[in-house]
Amino acid sequence: MTDTSATDATRASSSDLLAADTGMGAVTLRVADLDAMTAYYRDAVTLTVLTAEPAACRVVLGRGATPIVILEHAPELKHAGPRDAGLFHTAILFETEADLAAAVYSVATRHPGTFTGSADHLVSKAFYFTDPEGNGIELYWDRSRSEWSWTHGQVDMATLALDPNAFVQQNVTEEALAGSASRPATVGHVHLSVGDVESAHRFYVEQLGFETTTRFGPQALFVSAGGYHHHMAMNTWNSAGAGRRQLALGLGLVRIEVPTADDLGALGERLGHHGVATRDDGRVLGFDDPWSNQLQVTVRPQSA
Repeated sequence: MTDTSATDATRASSSDLLAADTGMGAVTLRVADLDAMTAYYRDAVTLTVLTAEPAACRVVLGRGATPIVILEHAPELKHAGPRDAGLFHTAILFETEADLAAAVYSVATRHPGTFTGSADHLVSKAFYFTDPEGNGIELYWDRSRSEWSWTHGQVDMATLALDPNAFVQQNVTEEALAGSASRPATVGHVHLSVGDVESAHRFYVEQLGFETTTRFGPQALFVSAGGYHHHMAMNTWNSAGAGRRQLALGLGLVRIEVPTADDLGALGERLGHHGVATRDDGRVLGFDDPWSNQLQVTVRPQSA
């Protein structure tokens, strides 16, 4: 098993990296039908409405106190083109296979037509859906890190067959179904469609400070902090050559959470050094990637 510290040989020092405990926060989606999208993420994906703000036309859904998806009503906008840059999927991570099976069963029961596939990725088991407005969703569970393999600094991932019916039958429990809304879940990673992988590497690795965990030539790049299999990914499968995004329905904001205010300050300095324009109010650091995907970095809320 290869030491994960070697995941990106191009990195000069730890000062160039995001903190090891960096994670992902809630993903904002701009939506045309707020009621229908709220119902899908609440009733099918089994998230809980944490706050509903009618005046702001905004609904926050998650598990416990953890926001996962934020829906913002923007009926004046149009859908992006199928080959534009933007969101490939939001990946929701569950703690147990039973929790994952309960969510998969719920979506398959209420919206079976939104299922698009499943796979065993060696590091995880994943099920894929497309919400009613075309936004990709991955529901997944991680194997223990002790079971992951690394070869020459890259995590070994694959796309192996995973029977969704067999998985649900083997793992779903009455307890998980009944208590799904109270069980923990988080945004495990965010996968983007981009115009080219070289620009993605330059921005997300060399400037932002993730480490490369695996790469599939000019087609896809997977990056993380702290040796996770990936916190973010970028691919060109549908979007090769895409330029900067126009304001449209779909992805509104990707959030990244760092452990401390010092980590946030160091990131701001690093981005400034690389000439990346930022929006910084001392608590939230905002910036755009090369395709106008908006990102915000904040300090992770402390647990009570």
